[in-house]
This record gives sequence, structure tokens and C-alpha cells, in this order.
Amino acid sequence: MATTVRRQRPRRLACWALIAVLLADLLALSDTLAVMSVDLGSESMKVAIVKPGVPMEIVLNKESRRKTPVFVTLKENERFFGDSAASMAIKNPKATLRYFQHLLGKQSDNPHVALYQARFPEHELGFDPQRQTVHFQISPQLKVSPEEVLGMILNYSRSLAEDFAEQAIKDAVITVPAFFNQAERRAVLQAARMAGLKVLQLINDNTATALSYGVFRRKDINSTAQNIMFYDMGSGSTVCTIVTYQTVKTKEAGMQPQLQIRGVGFDRTLGGLEMELRLREHLAGLFNKQHKGQRVKDVQENPRAMAKLLREANRLKTVLSANADHMAQIEGLMDDVDFKAKVTRVEFEELCADLFERVPGPVQQALQSAEMNLDEIEQVILVGGATRVPKVQEVLLKAVGKEELGKNINADEAAAMGAVYQAAALSKAFKVKPFVVRDAVIYPILVEFTREVEEEPGIRSLKHNKRVLFSRMGPYPQRKVITFNRYSHDFNFHINYGDLGFLGPEDLRVFGSQNLTTVKLKGVGESFKKYPDYESKGIKAHFNLDESGVLSLDRVESVFETLVEDSPEEESTLTKLGNTISSLFGGGTTPDAKENGTETVQEEEESPAEGSKDEPGEQVELKEEAEAPAEDTSQPPPPESKRDTTPNGEKVAEKENGEKSEAQKPSEKGEAGPEGVPPASEEGKKQKPARKQRMVEEIGVELVVLDLPDMPEDELARSMQKLQDLTLRDLEKQEREKAANSLEAFIFETQDKLYQPEYQEVSTKEQREEISGKLSAASTWLEDEGFGATTVMLKEKLVELRKLCHGLFFRVEERKKWPERLSALDSLLNHSSMFLKGARLIPEMDQIFTEVEMTTLEKVINETWAWKNATMAEQAKLPATEKPVLLSKDIEARMMALDREVQYLLNKAKFAKPRPRPKDKNGTRAEPPLNASDQGEKVIPPPGQAEDAKPILEPEKVETAGSKQADAEPLELGGPGAESEQKEQPTGQQPSLKNDEL
Repeated sequence: MATTVRRQRPRRLACWALIAVLLADLLALSDTLAVMSVDLGSESMKVAIVKPGVPMEIVLNKESRRKTPVFVTLKENERFFGDSAASMAIKNPKATLRYFQHLLGKQSDNPHVALYQARFPEHELGFDPQRQTVHFQISPQLKVSPEEVLGMILNYSRSLAEDFAEQAIKDAVITVPAFFNQAERRAVLQAARMAGLKVLQLINDNTATALSYGVFRRKDINSTAQNIMFYDMGSGSTVCTIVTYQTVKTKEAGMQPQLQIRGVGFDRTLGGLEMELRLREHLAGLFNKQHKGQRVKDVQENPRAMAKLLREANRLKTVLSANADHMAQIEGLMDDVDFKAKVTRVEFEELCADLFERVPGPVQQALQSAEMNLDEIEQVILVGGATRVPKVQEVLLKAVGKEELGKNINADEAAAMGAVYQAAALSKAFKVKPFVVRDAVIYPILVEFTREVEEEPGIRSLKHNKRVLFSRMGPYPQRKVITFNRYSHDFNFHINYGDLGFLGPEDLRVFGSQNLTTVKLKGVGESFKKYPDYESKGIKAHFNLDESGVLSLDRVESVFETLVEDSPEEESTLTKLGNTISSLFGGGTTPDAKENGTETVQEEEESPAEGSKDEPGEQVELKEEAEAPAEDTSQPPPPESKRDTTPNGEKVAEKENGEKSEAQKPSEKGEAGPEGVPPASEEGKKQKPARKQRMVEEIGVELVVLDLPDMPEDELARSMQKLQDLTLRDLEKQEREKAANSLEAFIFETQDKLYQPEYQEVSTKEQREEISGKLSAASTWLEDEGFGATTVMLKEKLVELRKLCHGLFFRVEERKKWPERLSALDSLLNHSSMFLKGARLIPEMDQIFTEVEMTTLEKVINETWAWKNATMAEQAKLPATEKPVLLSKDIEARMMALDREVQYLLNKAKFAKPRPRPKDKNGTRAEPPLNASDQGEKVIPPPGQAEDAKPILEPEKVETAGSKQADAEPLELGGPGAESEQKEQPTGQQPSLKNDEL
């Protein structure tokens, strides 16, 4: 037994260690148990959360709506968001900002800036000379950039999510339009940083919609590819996406569903907003026509009137989607003049005729980029609010040539649900079913560099080279490595967008700069001087297009290699120990492991192949620039010497041939030649093996951003501080309003209570007059000076009044609780007394309670009765206006003490086992059961046989009162361990075996 315990002790320690690790992980994840997604639309946003017990739920805002307008109203001393800001757009249109996402990542000369100014002339746009961008000039003292406004919206969305989840949230996935370029994506990330959000991913809204569609139809996805087209027309833009669904085999989880973005087409300005603006202009013309010659000003010159007309146009567009005509009407549109006019759907369609002609455009772009035709598309699904316009559906249905359009997806919430599923998948706090997502690059990215070439002897010229880094519609996230082989001194190269010929002239102007970054390398020449005896393997630049679609240059390295002779004896003891530990944990240099490692980096090295495909004329030059031996495809180590083991070629050959010859034995031990050829003679075995030694030198990098400079760190810090100050000011304002409302509510409620009979019964006239006077004084103070009072002053005034009325409220509350509490106490006393009487009536041979236990219960019952009678008698003598002696908390304490004693005895009775019946000398029961029909036959042992001899074959089954298990299982007598089992029987329950054996 002791040996067994010793063996289990390490297991117990391991279990405790595992529990400790799990608890540590849970504590580390306690702050990130909830994640959120924000679907940022042009007009409204949807917020979703995932937390334990609440999977993928849309957040309700303060108005209990699932959709929140993306509006912000900024004043000198307060801010409004959502529906409150939307209503403020009528009163103060200049301070209410909306559709500001169209200005993200745009410089002042961008056509979208001029378009925004034309659509919303009430806003004053300022110019930032440092970044060449614009900002909103709300007042001479208040100006905000579009990134700061978006940061406010994201901070507000997080507050909504935290209120809904009832816990802090920091991690988020944010949706962005698929056509956002690098500058626009970086602007969104900066805004999230200002809001204090940790962005897990910027996911394209079309990808999020496709993910939501696939997640809820996982069972319908199989190995056969299904091509689905999503046509998303929102408020500000239109995006058409072709997605392929099918199951693929993954290394981690086997066969899993996958979505792949195959084609994307878009129109940046085709959406519901443009339709509403057309309607607004039409309504403004009708109003001016109705009041022509009546000394009424032009309604288009009044910002408030135009804001009212835009809101009415929004409503009118929605109504006309289901009705042939509708009456537009606004009370007091301008100068207390009402407006009323009838608008038909035909008129609306005529106003937007040119817009409807642009509906098929994104479809053709998507098909062209996917290299598909309409026959390969199985279904076209509508997404976005503007697709509810009947004319849009009519034109689209004709363009795609299908029988009907799919409407089996929530057009408003699909992107938010897909994004929050991705957030849960990226978070460490949740485990979701895998769904492979392969997004596609919309805008190709290439590397350009110039170098000298000698075309003829003595004649040198400059040659401009282009290498495609990320091709159009290529998958991401992805890492790429490009190698420069012919540079031995510092040089520059450029990162630019590739061929954007699929964009029209106007789209190219909106797109902005096609040059991304100039990279200046410093330290290339010094690295060559540092390793003069080594062979250069080129300058390697490592690029990363992350999950958010943002390009970054991770590092630039200068790589050198040489062949050195080394012997196994030089390997240090520490290295051997490390290799041994690695092999124990599966970290040895097995062929499979090495092949997998090489495969990952070879994917990074695919950029030259893409360049050769796009530019056939540069194919030879391309390979020369970017090709490297197999060893170059491994991950470069830190700037230390690295010794390679047996090359892959030898490992694979050995595995294929399976030869066990003497010539291959040295290679199994890692003794290979420089070219990876196993030695073939005894002379080769004696030679010291040559190994490749690699040296990696980090190269200094200076980046010059060309498309749109990021905000400087000091300016970003100031913006973050500005947003924090505004948030604190809003919280203080809300706290003060809450304190003022609480004080005002307490005054009115208490003044009303003083006239209620139950309060008059427990108070004197003098007491009520004193309280009434203090309440009236506080009310007067609140009306006269309350507007200037601080939150602390308001709370102190409320505490003072509550303290004054505490005695009155206490007496009323106690009298309200007495009937219920006393009734419960009487019921408990009666039941306890009946229980005690029943316990005393149990026969002595079946008694399970001791005399001490029953006496203790009787004592508690008597004490409780005595306390109740004495306290109620004392309370009857006191006037109602005095503090009562019969308190509800005392009644509850007495009930708990009595209930504890009763529960103790009940639990004992529940788990107690009845005692066995005594038996006579012949082994029969003293009181056999009346219905006993099967009497066991008694077998008398031969003379001289001991009573404790081995048992007979069929001993009589031992019965105990209330036990059915004894009848079903024969009692095992004698044999090893029987004695110990009998000793472990509880007292009073050990069966008598001696007589049965007789």
C-alpha cells in the first residue's frame, strides 16, 4: 500500500502543477474574456460581442437598437453620439459630423475632399500643411481630424460593448471596405490606437460577410467548389465579391471548410447616400417652386433646412421601396413655413437613372478579376441597405442573368457577425471551429530598383528593374523575401503599387499616390568589409502583408556563407545536452522537420517567380537577382555563426532508396561533404567534414513614406490625450447629471411620502415639519444654485437629506417586514416542534438521534419562543414613533439558528443506515417478516469442524431493513481480505456470520 502511494505522489504533483498552469492561464485571460467587432458603415455601425455564455450577439445601444448612426456632435463642453447626435444634426448641423470616413487617408487635393465639401457645405474644412490632409474646424478653439473623429466613434462603440457585456473589452476586429488602400488602412489603425483598442485584425467587410455566410452553412460545404457572388450596396459605396467555398485539407485540423476571395469589383460613390442627395435636391426645388415670389429665401442656403430635407429624403427612399408614391412633409422647414409634396417612385428612378446604370459595373469587374463568367456563379446574394431599392434589384437581376437574387442573409448584420467570429478565432480566450479564410490582394505591390549594367565592354548604363512582390488577387496574409545579389554598397529601392489599369481615370485620382515608400539601406558596404573571406548570398529584404492587409518591411539582412572544416569533438557539452533535450521533445533535425521548415520559407521566396510571370522579358535577370541555393530558403539566424547539418537532398535520397550500405553510415551521423554527397570510400571517412557557416548582418533601414505620412508620435500622443480628456469630461458630466437627478428625485419622492398614512403613523407632526422644511430648502437651492454646483456638492446634499429621513424610513420598512418575517418564524417553530416530537417517538432500537442532539434542538426551540414572546410584548409597549426593538434582522438570525439545528438532524437521518435485527441462538431472526416465503436451508457442519471454516456454496443472504442491495448480491465470506472488509463495516451494521455458517 505504501509503495502504491509513493508511485501516485508524482502524479498528484503533476496534476497540481497542471492545475496551477491552467489557473495562471485563466488569470492571464481574465481581462480578455470578451471580444468585440465593429462593422463601420458609412451611415451606421453594428457592434457585436462574444463572451462566455453569450456567443456572437449584436450589442444593443442605449436606445435598445441594434444599429447605431455613425454621427458625432461636438460642442465646446459636450459631445453626443448615435441617435442623440443624429437628432442634433437638425439643430446644429455644423457641429454634427457624418460620413467622415470618406476623408480618411485623403490629402487635400483628392477629389473626394471636394465632393465631401459639395455634399456638406455647412462644414468648414481646414488644411494641415504637415501631412497635406484636412481637418474639421468646429470653432476657433476646436478642430479635429477625421482619424480623431473615428477614434471617438470607436471609443463609443467600445463603451456600448462593455455595458452590454458587463466587463472591460480591449480586443476588437474592425471591418473596412475592401477597396481601402494602405493609407486608408493605416488611418483606421491610428484611430483605433487613439481609442485604446487592440486591433486583432482589420477585416474587409465583404470577407466578413462571406465568413458569416459560410459559418452558418458549414454542413453545405464539401470538396466541390461553390462560387457565390455577394453584391453589397451600402450607403456610401458598392462592392461585388466572388467567393469560392470548399473543404480543404489542413495540417492542423484535417478537412476544414475554406472561403477564398476570387474576384472583387467596386464603385466608391455608388450607394444610398447619393440617392438621398438626389432626392434632397429634388425636394428643395419643389419647396422653392411652391414659395416662389413669397419673399421666402432659397432653402439651399439654410443648413438646418437642408439637414431636415436630407433626413426626409432618407425616409422617403425607404418608403418608396415598398410603395409607388408617398407624401413628403416637414413642419416648419424654414421660417416656420411647412413643406408638403408628393413624390412617386417613377420620379425617384428618373432622378437616379445614371446611378442605376452603374449597378452592373462592379459585377463585370469582379468577373474579370476572377477570370470567370456568369455561368460559373451558382448564386447572387444581396447585402447592404441600398439593395432594397426595387430598381437596383431589377437592374442587377438583368445583369447577372439569374432567375432570382438570394436574400437568405441578414443584409445589415452579416458583416458584424462574421467579424466577431473572426475575433473569437483570433482571441486566446475562445476556441471555435476552424474556417480557413483566404483573402485577396486588390492592389498589386512591387519593388523597383535601379542598378548599373555593362551592356558593352566599357559602356555602363542604368537599368530600371521591377519585381512584383504581391500580385493582384493573390492571397494574404503572406510573407515574401526578395534578394538583391549585385550590390556591395549602400543603395535605395522603392515600394510602389503595381499595375492599376483596372481602375478608371477618376478612380485613379481618388486612389491617391501610387508610390508607397522609399527604402534607404545603410551599412551594406560595412557588412562586406566585415566578412571579406565569405561568399555573399545577397541582401535579403523581408516583407509582410499581415491579416489587416497592411504592408510592412520587417528587416533587411546581408547574408554570407563559407565552408569550414569542423570535427564532432569540438561540439561543446552544453550543445550536446541541448541536442539531447531537443531530440527528447521532438526537436531533432529529422528529415520531415527540415522539409517543413524549408517549405515555409520557400513560400516567402515566391516573389521572383511572380515577377518573371508578369515580365517575361526580365525572366533571366529575375532569376539572377532573386534565386538562391536551398540553404538560403531557411530562416536567417541572429548575427552569429550557424552550422548546417546534412543537406536535404541527402536526407531525401536516403529515405527513398532505403540503402543500408557502409558508405551511407557516416551520413546518418551527420558527416557529409560540402555538396551533400555521402562518402564512398574509407579515405573519405577519415577526412574532416566540411560544414557551411552562415553569417547574417542586420542592415540599417530608413523609410520615407510617400503616399500619406503617418501622424508623428508626439501628435498622436496629443490626440490620444485629447480624446481621453473629452471622455473624462463626458463621464464627469454624466456623473453630475446623475447626482442632480438623484437629488431632485429624492426631494419629490420624500415630500410625497410625508402625506402617506404609513409614514404619518410612525412620525410626529414636528418631525414631518422639520423634514419638509429641509426638503423645501434643498429644492430652492437646487433651482437657484444647482446649475453651478459640483458633483461632490450634489452628493453631499443628498447624503444629508437621507440621514435626516433615515429614522422615518427605517420605522416604515420594519413595519412592512414584520408580518412576513413573523409568519415565517411561527411556521418554522411549529414544524421544528413536530419534528422533535416525531424524533422522540422512534423506538430505542431504531433511534438514530442522540439524547444530546434532541435536547439541544428542544433548547433552541424554547429559547426562540421565549425571545419572540418577550420582544413582541416589549414592542407593544413602545409608541410607533420610537425606534422598534423588534427588528427584522433579529428575526432572520433566530430563524437561521433554528433552521441550522433542524437541518443537521435531517441530514443525519438522510444518510444514516438502519441497524440490523438481532437474531436468536439458532440463527433465525427474532421477528421474521410476514411475507418471507423463501427460508434458507440450514446445513450443520460435521463434528469437529470449526465455526469459522470456509463458507458453504450457497450461504443465506443477509437482509437489513430498508436495504434491497443485500438481497441482490450474495455476501462473500472467508477468502483473502474478508476480515478487513468486515472490520470496515459501520458500527451497528456488521452482519452476523457465525450462525449462518452453522
